[in-house]
Amino acid sequence: MSHTKISSARRAFLGMSHSPLLGLNPVHDDDQEAINGAIAAARAAVHEFAPELIVLLGPDHYNGFFNELMPPFCIGSQATAVGDYLSPAGPLNVAEEEAIALADYLMDQHFDIAVSRRMQVDHGFSQALQFLWCDELLTPPIIPIFVNAVAQPGIPRMTRCKELGEAVGRFLDQLPHRTLLIGSGGLSHEPPVPTLAHPDPAVRERITIRSTPTVQERNLKTERVKAAGMALANGDSWMKPLNPAWDAQWMEAMAAGQLDALCAMSEASIGALAGNSAHESKTWLVARAALPTDVALPCPVRTYRAIPSLIAGYGVMFMHS
Repeated sequence: MSHTKISSARRAFLGMSHSPLLGLNPVHDDDQEAINGAIAAARAAVHEFAPELIVLLGPDHYNGFFNELMPPFCIGSQATAVGDYLSPAGPLNVAEEEAIALADYLMDQHFDIAVSRRMQVDHGFSQALQFLWCDELLTPPIIPIFVNAVAQPGIPRMTRCKELGEAVGRFLDQLPHRTLLIGSGGLSHEPPVPTLAHPDPAVRERITIRSTPTVQERNLKTERVKAAGMALANGDSWMKPLNPAWDAQWMEAMAAGQLDALCAMSEASIGALAGNSAHESKTWLVARAALPTDVALPCPVRTYRAIPSLIAGYGVMFMHS
């Protein structure tokens, strides 16, 4: 633990992987112990920091955003969690005034941003809140920001993510709040999220037109993803393996503040080396860019495990200014 008092800091960053399979697929005891320890350490650090405002960056898995209209980024002035897998359902405690003020600021900074007045989010947002606070999503006020990580060509590029984070940081400089920025997603993984290249027209339609799945459809999806996780754990060749080396490079760049070097990697290399859903890691990039990068920051929590049954290069990192 850093000697710097966390509660005296004004801004903190938490990068946290998520997996819908936590609690559903079996995990080796030592891996489960590591995950539990990392979540507990992050929870303790966050509560010591005692945020007055949260900026939560997360992706979606075709539960709230669809290809009929897929923005690269979107701020929610209201948001509701759908409760997929084992994640909680219900409204998020959105800081509506601050969310609209941020959107207004970004527009003035020539950063065109979408705004949703009724955002729907899934475990990509709610799992981090669930682990840090409670199933009822009783959290400090939140500004939710969606980052497209599944639908090309509108997946935001690395440098643009960094620029967004820097702009968010400048906005926060104007506020008195002690703010926690959470990047929820990544690291290396490629779960069976369909794309518009899918051969089945019905699948392409499902990820294009906004709809609410039935209980049966949601249960079938859960079983498909669980089976994919077990296939990866069993070494089936059709599943792209995790890439711990890529994950280590990503986390080290976050720790060192070497974001420009990170942005030098090609967009194509992200999917090729770390899996198509590794684009979720860009939520970390946005959140981390809102903190200083030119000085060494305390990093009291940093844990990583590659866990195939969860289809997750699972990382947790907490830093504060």
